[in-house]
Amino acid sequence: MIKFQSQDILNRLNFHHPATWLSTWGGAGLLKPAPGTWGTVAALPFGIFFLYFGGVPSLLLAIAICFPVGLWASKHFEGMIHEKDSSMIVIDEVVGMWIALIPVTLAPVPILLAFILFRFFDILKPTPIGYLDKKFKGPMGVMIDDVVAGIFAALIIIGLRYAGLL
Repeated sequence: MIKFQSQDILNRLNFHHPATWLSTWGGAGLLKPAPGTWGTVAALPFGIFFLYFGGVPSLLLAIAICFPVGLWASKHFEGMIHEKDSSMIVIDEVVGMWIALIPVTLAPVPILLAFILFRFFDILKPTPIGYLDKKFKGPMGVMIDDVVAGIFAALIIIGLRYAGLL
């Protein structure tokens, strides 16, 4: 069953501050369980939109804009709730998912595979993702592990396409 975060947490948020909406990607990070998965799902339509209407260049531009916005928003969000690397912050999943989408074709199977691979790497955090997650603190720590998880997912998709399997 889908639920929202506790009332105590919601009371700490300033819903008039753009960092709340940006860091939770329109509120997707406020859903439970698995806010990171909800954030990744919420990132997909935007990534597909960029790929469909502007191709990889527009997706790269969106990533380049969203990454520093994510640094800013996560810093302010952490300050609001007094919690480091909160699972409610999902703008990092947005950036990571968009990176995973860079090599896909606009077909359901590659998009679903990008989603699954990104979530796999984001959740399990194999080396160096786990190392980076522990090494960096603050907003960079929030964002960097998802960037690398997206890169890992994209590299596997590139390999599968090169091998003719996708």
